[in-house]
Formats: sequence, structure tokens, C-alpha cells
Amino acid sequence: MPFYKEIIINSNTVAYFWKISEDIIWFKEKALLNEKSLSRLQTMQSVSHQKGFLAVRMLLQHINLTDFDLYYDAFGKPHLKVESQKSKVKSQEINNINSKQKHISISHSHEFSCICISNKSVGIDIEICKEKTLKIASRYMDVTHLDNLTIADKIKKATVIWGIKESIFKLKNEKGISFPKHIFERPFKIEDKKGTAQLIFNNNTEDFQFQFDTIEEYAFVCALTK
Repeated sequence: MPFYKEIIINSNTVAYFWKISEDIIWFKEKALLNEKSLSRLQTMQSVSHQKGFLAVRMLLQHINLTDFDLYYDAFGKPHLKVESQKSKVKSQEINNINSKQKHISISHSHEFSCICISNKSVGIDIEICKEKTLKIASRYMDVTHLDNLTIADKIKKATVIWGIKESIFKLKNEKGISFPKHIFERPFKIEDKKGTAQLIFNNNTEDFQFQFDTIEEYAFVCALTK
């Protein structure tokens, strides 16, 4: 199917989602790729990974950008080229997103790819909710945050907390950041769909706000500096 949906995070931040049902030939015919992306695509052994990669490019095209407007820094973080900042982002709900420099974050998992465009540095993550994430929860989070929940809600919340940490990690993009040692979410309820977290790293403390939602069987998280 084509473009799936968008979620308005705030007046300056919007996330776009693509549910992947097309075959790889369709994506290769439709997606506009720069030379680096063409080379990168050829190294991907997994068709699923190729589809996720190309669905991100289709999302860029959906908002009147292309792969030629995107580049990655030495640490693998995506950026939009300065000359692309004049491009019009397609969203009826957001009127002022073009007035300032735009930032981008990217994520994909199985059936879904997503991008988020914001006037602030942003990090996103989308993950399928699965039992394995709960089984390894003690490796990356304070498992007392899962007390008194059903198994289904434990799986969902553990997945959201992984997404919180992954989103903040992407936003900061600094070598040495550890999920359990440096990123701490404050207590929240699943029904809140938002919360705050801290990064304590290299003798600095930074505060973040996050929002999350469920997209079918997936947990989506977006983190921004507070």
C-alpha cells in the first residue's frame, strides 16, 4: 500500500509512516536514489532491509523531498541538506515547519518505515512488540517500571522504553552512550502516551520529552530535547 499515515507530534514536528506491502521491484522502479544510496542498496542481502530502506525514500518523496536531499554524517546520523530547507514539507496541519531549519530522524522495522521532520533535533524509533523484548528488559531498563502490569502491557511498555532509549541515543549520536547506564526514563503509564527522560553522560545531564503511540502491533517513540 502507499503512504500509511502521519502523526502530529507538535506544531513543529510530524512523523510519517509507510506500511510495506509492495514488492521490491515496485520500490526500485519508484524510489529516486543518489549514487551512495544505490551502492548501499546493492550491499544489502535482506530483501526486507532493502524494502525498509526504499520505503524511507518513498516517504521523502511523499513530502516533496528526495534521497538527493538526504545525507549521513560520519557517525551515521541523517541530515537534510541546507539547500533543501526551502522545500515545502507536505502537511496541512503544520504551517511554520519551513520557517526554521528542519531536522530528520529515520526508523524502520519489519512492515513499517517512518521518518520524522522537526525544527529541533529529533530521534525516533519504531519496534514490533514482541516477547523477546520483555525477556531482555533487565539488560537495558529498570524492570520495576513493569510492576503490576499484564504480560501484554509489560511487552508493550518494555518496547516503548527500548524506543525511548533508542530515540535519545539517535538524537545525541555520541559514542559511548549506554542504555542502562546513561538513559533514564521517569515513571509513566502506558495510557499517558508521553513522558520525560534524562541522559546523564560525560558529567552532563540533559532532559528530554518523549511521545509514543501504537501503530498496529508496533510501538512508535519520538524524543525531543526538553
